[in-house]
Amino acid sequence: MRHAVFVKPGLVEWREVPDPTLQGDLEALVRPIVVGRCDLDVAFVRGLMPMAGGSTLGHEIIGQVVSIGDKVRRTRPGQMVFVPAQISCGVCGNCRRGLTGRCTAVPFAASYGMGRGGDYGGGLADIVRVPFADAMLTPVPAHADPAKLIGLADMATDAWRAIGPHLSRQPDARVAVLGGDAQVIGIYSAGLAVALGAPVVKYIDRDPRRTAVAASYGAEIAADYEAAIGAYDVVVVANAAAKALMKAFDLVAPGGNVISVTPSLADQPTFDTRVLYHRGVNWAIGRPDCRHGHDGALSAWSNCGFCPDRVPTLEVSWDEAPEAWSSGELYVAAVRSSETL
Repeated sequence: MRHAVFVKPGLVEWREVPDPTLQGDLEALVRPIVVGRCDLDVAFVRGLMPMAGGSTLGHEIIGQVVSIGDKVRRTRPGQMVFVPAQISCGVCGNCRRGLTGRCTAVPFAASYGMGRGGDYGGGLADIVRVPFADAMLTPVPAHADPAKLIGLADMATDAWRAIGPHLSRQPDARVAVLGGDAQVIGIYSAGLAVALGAPVVKYIDRDPRRTAVAASYGAEIAADYEAAIGAYDVVVVANAAAKALMKAFDLVAPGGNVISVTPSLADQPTFDTRVLYHRGVNWAIGRPDCRHGHDGALSAWSNCGFCPDRVPTLEVSWDEAPEAWSSGELYVAAVRSSETL
């Protein structure tokens, strides 16, 4: 079969590898039908985040189940499913707590297509092996177009963890999003906040493409985060500049929450912890728990009108995917031609 690998910044190519096979009764083989280019893929391909040459790519996956192990009960061949970016068993202590991105049954941070431990390959491939099918796979709603839902496979789960739990606890929370390098995740954060009913949603970004999409979701727009003022209960940092994170702590209200969906890349922030201590600011930074977030993101789509396909997406054929992964488009999705088993 073919899978896509990162060769060097700006270059992705197909390579031939042996077909994966079932290695246990709990596993499934899935044929990716749509694979989205995550914001993290952009960082890898542009050399902003480290990745070894030869590493597989693709972790935002909707696919069709090809075969299953004898003990798989919740999934059947032919079913269309979301495949989470991270590998999770569903039964360890961390998984039961919702920390599905930190499963203790596999190497730490084991994932598809991110150059991490476990050798699970990438989603931009003809077949992927899912080691814990019942725990990992989520059915795609009947009659839904997978190409329109691909954002729910990964980036919307990242945005949901930044927004959903906070609005569940505080429905009247004021939300600000500092847009930037995690560009689709930032836009989705604003869109989810609007869909979930936040009374104030401010999207702050200088990029006119991103601000136009955030405005289409119903967010208020500000062009310059350095000049932004206000007190927000939830501040999502989708900008990798250290000064953006530092500004987030200026914008957050006492007792409020700052959620970083990207680390600071070029330089590192400095904080006056005495001020933050006095104000009681909560800061969350880290990878999302993708499988745990699927339920919330899907609920926002089905019950609250959140539409992931509002972000302009360049849809390319499967063969064109490696070249398209290096493009400057806001979002890219590789779509395999319609297939039945």
